[in-house]
Amino acid sequence: MSSKTPSRPIPNPVDPDSRRGFLTATAALLGGGAVAWGLTSCGSEDSPSGAGGVAPVAHAEKSKAHVAPGEHDDYYGFWSGGQSGEIRVLGIPSMRELKRIPVFNFDAATGWGADDWSKALLKGRISGDTHHVHLSYTDGTYDGRYVYVNDKASARLARVDLKQFEVDAIADIPNSQGTHGIFPQRHKTGLVLCNSEFRSPQPNDGRDMDDPTKYAAMHTAIDGETMQAVWQVMVNGNMDLCATDYEGKYSFATCYNSEGGVTLEQMMGADQDWLYVFNLANIQAAVDAGKTITVGDFDKVIDGRGGDNEFVQRIPVPKSPHGVNITPDGKYAVVSGKLSPTCSVVDISKIDAVFAGSIKPRDAVVAEPEVGLGPLHTAFDGKGNAYTSIFIDSVMTKWNIDLAIKQFNGEAVEPVLEKVDVHYQVGHTNASMSETKEADGKWLVALCKFSKDRFLPTGPLRSENDQLIDMTSEKLEVVHDGTAYPEPHDAVIVAKDKIHPEKIATRTGSRYEMYEKWAAEDGVDLKTANEVIRKGPKSVRVYMTSQAPSYGMTEMRVKAGDTVTFVCTNIDNVEDLSHGFCLIGHDCNMVVNTNGTNSITVKIPNKGMYWFYCPWFCHALHLEMRGRLFVE
Repeated sequence: MSSKTPSRPIPNPVDPDSRRGFLTATAALLGGGAVAWGLTSCGSEDSPSGAGGVAPVAHAEKSKAHVAPGEHDDYYGFWSGGQSGEIRVLGIPSMRELKRIPVFNFDAATGWGADDWSKALLKGRISGDTHHVHLSYTDGTYDGRYVYVNDKASARLARVDLKQFEVDAIADIPNSQGTHGIFPQRHKTGLVLCNSEFRSPQPNDGRDMDDPTKYAAMHTAIDGETMQAVWQVMVNGNMDLCATDYEGKYSFATCYNSEGGVTLEQMMGADQDWLYVFNLANIQAAVDAGKTITVGDFDKVIDGRGGDNEFVQRIPVPKSPHGVNITPDGKYAVVSGKLSPTCSVVDISKIDAVFAGSIKPRDAVVAEPEVGLGPLHTAFDGKGNAYTSIFIDSVMTKWNIDLAIKQFNGEAVEPVLEKVDVHYQVGHTNASMSETKEADGKWLVALCKFSKDRFLPTGPLRSENDQLIDMTSEKLEVVHDGTAYPEPHDAVIVAKDKIHPEKIATRTGSRYEMYEKWAAEDGVDLKTANEVIRKGPKSVRVYMTSQAPSYGMTEMRVKAGDTVTFVCTNIDNVEDLSHGFCLIGHDCNMVVNTNGTNSITVKIPNKGMYWFYCPWFCHALHLEMRGRLFVE
């Protein structure tokens, strides 16, 4: 490392209020100079410094996907985490992982699933299966407020507050098993529609377990603001993916297993299944009028089973449809056949006539191009082209919607424009801003389920393969292979100017309401309190502050057998300067972010002395940031 003075001005000097500026200044005060502590920028005549001491790397012929050190990506990517139960945040086009947001899982790094706030949200469960991530909307585009994600394993919907990139609410979905497809309304932050994929007895109280003819699935509306269930519509078939229009009139669900089977053979008999279309105004009117039934503990259920009705219409499409995606102009719903080589294009403007009975449901289908074997999901570039993931062929197919409609009407045209190989067996796909009216046709992702020979082998369990495709070149080009821990199921790509996260906690929301209530009960100020308060014979609440490089209280006393709640407030007001609290030997560890408060409750069974320490590197004297718990 060179300590020479740079021969040119640093283009982005270190912000003294940033974490790097804080650490550098502190290290210099501690003696030995910043260089000795390894915290300064490393500029020299041979290595001009940028922000943080790393200059952007210039490449004469670098890939469009290359993002040089010190440069930022143009997009956020929000990836579901599948069986990990989390959400992953990537930078696009670099495909760098920026953050993992624990949702339905336990995360040892942050204490999610162990701290008091997350334990209350999770209600004792520490596993989940996140499949679909979607952001909240205003006027047809992302508003940067929330991310919603489902839990297929336990019929839950979680909401992530994008100010903090942290879960702030979890809703349990009644009468549902295998909650799979979800989608928010696009005209405003209104309803989030959720499909239960698995038909089950309704109610599931043991009376109809052996009679599949009594099984049904639920299309559930969750209020995106209150995170409470608003209504459910009960239908016959398994529902898979979900979508909403741009006007707030309809929600959509692909339906496979219209046969009502419970085995593989029984579920594949019919050559045709359905796209369900739900009329949201008619449903809400019936709910308001009290025309609902009670199923289990939920009393706002509409029975939409049987044939077509005022609440739900069934548009026939080829067998086992999987994905349903809405074009950025709001004109069409594109349904992928899975067991058919086709995509069905449904004209949304015809759906009013379908509900009125003036045309047959199948008349709303205006195109059905053959795109490959095993079509699953479709993305859009905002220029009239669609990009469908083809599972069996392991390709991405680019096709033109207008040409597909012309072909359907008998014209001798070919709607398929191009195919590009991906590796291997691609599932979900999405394109930059594709799910909004601002689709820009820059980047396309292929989430491949198998990597096989793409990377170094790692035993029987391999990574998956996320591939990034450049949509702007003359031909589609795969420009990035990336490993993915199983199993990212879906992703959305969002322009960075849509997301405005806070750098320092503002202490708003239910979490802080809980802590302020505690502080009011105990007559303390969270920002200054450092004391042990006995709440009962075996119950203790400890308030303490943290400010690098020390805690506000370094000795505390409790009694063996006490259940202790440690409430820690980070009073550093420095960007990216997190602290934590870890009590050795008690499975007790959590993060406390800048200007934030967190708490964790643990039973202390044995007398003795136990160290607690800060597990997050926060200072040159980080190792010295600790204290002692005396258990008498």
